[in-house]
Amino acid sequence: SNNRPNTILKPPTMVNLNSRRGAAHHNNHHANITRLIKGFVVFTISAIIIGYYYFLSAAISTGDGKKIISGGDNDNGDGAIRGNDISRITVGINNKQPRATIGYAVTVSGCPKSDGARGDFGAGISDGAAILKHSIHLNSIQNPQSQSLYDYKMYALVHTEAESCARPALEPLGYEILIRDVPVPLEEIEGNFLREKVPSNGCCGEKEFVKLHAYTLTQHPVVVHLDLDTLVLNPMDRLYDVMINGAPKDGSNGGIQVAFGDPLVSTAATDGNQINAFFTRDYNMAHPGMKHNGAQGGFLVLRPSLDVYNEFVSIIRKGDFQQNKGWGGLGFGPFYGSMTFQGIIPYFYDHLHPGTGVELDHCVFNNMADNPRDKPTKNDIVSGHCRDGFNRPDKNDECEDCRSRPFEDVVTTHFTLCQKPWECLPQSGDRIQERLCRKFHGEWYRVREDLETNLWKRKSVQLSNKEQVVKERGGEYQIDHFRGYCKGHGKTGYIKVEIPSKL
Repeated sequence: SNNRPNTILKPPTMVNLNSRRGAAHHNNHHANITRLIKGFVVFTISAIIIGYYYFLSAAISTGDGKKIISGGDNDNGDGAIRGNDISRITVGINNKQPRATIGYAVTVSGCPKSDGARGDFGAGISDGAAILKHSIHLNSIQNPQSQSLYDYKMYALVHTEAESCARPALEPLGYEILIRDVPVPLEEIEGNFLREKVPSNGCCGEKEFVKLHAYTLTQHPVVVHLDLDTLVLNPMDRLYDVMINGAPKDGSNGGIQVAFGDPLVSTAATDGNQINAFFTRDYNMAHPGMKHNGAQGGFLVLRPSLDVYNEFVSIIRKGDFQQNKGWGGLGFGPFYGSMTFQGIIPYFYDHLHPGTGVELDHCVFNNMADNPRDKPTKNDIVSGHCRDGFNRPDKNDECEDCRSRPFEDVVTTHFTLCQKPWECLPQSGDRIQERLCRKFHGEWYRVREDLETNLWKRKSVQLSNKEQVVKERGGEYQIDHFRGYCKGHGKTGYIKVEIPSKL
């Protein structure tokens, strides 16, 4: 039929049945080998994945506050977990995106005149900066065990005269070096009394104003300025949350320990209830009749702003610091450092912009293990009046002794009254003055050990093996406390950190 398609017919193909059977047998043999290889690969991959997750579960806390693995000789032995507990893994296992990157700044105002150990002298520049940075690292999103949601970046505000010692010490550690002069040259300060007296005021004279350059780091929503002899013990996420997102709408303090239990947002607020700074005060300088207490210069959490920085510049240039009356003649001084940072900060936040700066509980933030009363403590019995109560009669001369605050509650500590960790002072007396100091010093050395063994991959040691500790680290003085980094009592016994040539 014409509707039938044209089809080309081919002759039937002759098939060799024996060849087909051979090919089939050959193909089946290859298929079996392929299946075996695939099975082996799947098994191997599964074993690796299971082993990997088993390792992670053993190294990291469950998130409910319990530690899964014992730290052996490196553990505190108390079973507790804190933001800076020694982490076996500190980088690369946290895939969360940070809420923000917080800027952390330190200031170096001068180079050592001798091999001292105070402030930013001697071991304080390199070792203080190394351990401080690692304590920040351990309490950031870089360490999942901390449960922090914020990343960090380190800066060093270096006075022009300190670059020669600060740059080689801090740049290899990852600090961005910012060379800065004083905001206002001495000769441009209009007030005669301030211009003449500020060079000898406090620890560093007018160079202390270099700290104010932290306000210019506007690439960050929040900047934390710390002294080199401080240590971060727990995350500060709650402070950052409030500064970035605002105070809680329910009127609560959002879990932030405010000084005296006061409200987070003061009724004196004038700038839309926005919190622009957190600080602590140094009540060791307080005395009856003192109108305003100074800020403690080693801790300031601030909102960077060029407008604020320029306002500070204007205040310094005007130089309205009056003899025996302080800034503005309002009682913000005289006290130690009142002409510089310690005085100008409370003048700014208490008087010029009231309510925008919040005083934190100095037993939790910037804890210095100081005596809260104005008379000596004997046999753990305090006496005298509360130093922080001279201007707070509503507290009925009741004050917390920061030396009795549980170590686990402290967020940051400042090595002032406790002396510097790199002085190898055991603080082993069974007195209230020493118990907390010993814990703070022990933590500093624990963070150093984690930095060297975990991040820098130096050989770990068992602290119970004295021979191994001395061989690897060189120190045998109170190994359980100083972890092999002290050869003997005092600063001459300290073994300095050897910074790797390549980090």
